[in-house]
Amino acid sequence: MTGQPIPVIIDCDTGVDDALALLFAVRHPGLDVRAITCVAGNTDVDGVVRNTLTVLEQAGAGDIPVARGAERPLIEPVRTARHVHGQDGMGDLGLPAPTRRPVDVDAVTLLRREILASPRPVTLIPMAPLTNIALLLRTHPEVVRNIERIVFMGGAVATGNATAVAEFNVWHDPEAAAILLTAGVPMTMYGLDVFKEVLVPAADVQRLRASSEPRLRLAGELLAHRDPATSGDPTPTGGLGDAGAVCAVVDPDGLTTELLPVEVSLAPGATRGQTVVDRRPRPGEAEIHHGPREQALVDVALGVDTDRYVKLWLTVVEGA
Repeated sequence: MTGQPIPVIIDCDTGVDDALALLFAVRHPGLDVRAITCVAGNTDVDGVVRNTLTVLEQAGAGDIPVARGAERPLIEPVRTARHVHGQDGMGDLGLPAPTRRPVDVDAVTLLRREILASPRPVTLIPMAPLTNIALLLRTHPEVVRNIERIVFMGGAVATGNATAVAEFNVWHDPEAAAILLTAGVPMTMYGLDVFKEVLVPAADVQRLRASSEPRLRLAGELLAHRDPATSGDPTPTGGLGDAGAVCAVVDPDGLTTELLPVEVSLAPGATRGQTVVDRRPRPGEAEIHHGPREQALVDVALGVDTDRYVKLWLTVVEGA
């Protein structure tokens, strides 16, 4: 990457794979992480703040402002993913409490301040339920003039994980996701279709776990916790998960995307939280009889160069 670093703001629910994303983002020379905002999701929002500050300490990151955000979705109750990420949201690794503290403003205030203060348009990287971003867009719509792009981890073209068709971040707060799609800025959806493909080989996971460097050891333990296998293999692979969305900001050519209409299903029932991605080559009977629907056009990730992103992540995280 050449030129000035990309100014980015990360919105997260740290989270094992959010932690992997932060370890990468704060060490990549091509990224200027201006702020990190926290929202309830993988665990409660106070746990997310604690985990985020812990990761920044372990990574030796600079003085990046971290703010507490929404403690529940716009409408739904909180529904955490502790069964995936552990009771503390970080794999129950017993990490020490951070000495860092969050800033004394809320997430929406920090988002507005940092977006408007940036000398270059920022890239937003939401890797969590989209409550903070929805509140920002509804409260301070003027921020869109200084947003270059939104690259969000969420949604799915094919199979969901929270339900048969809905991905967790969108399912957790579907109304917020629907608001996100109205932002009117270029947007990339890094959904489950690529999320689940980017796996760090077992040998690399074991090398990191055996490192004498605490930061690298943490990365290895987090990856081992993200093992997607069910075979009980004692040398697990590790899914990069949310970290792939940050890789996509640094190296967008590692993704295969298509500009497609996307909307979020808000109706109660089996499809609530589904990202409905229209891949049809031409209008169907519904449009012919009732007219076209207004849907956001989103660069939807349909394929990923796994080896490329794994190599990128390892190179940056293991770099001196």
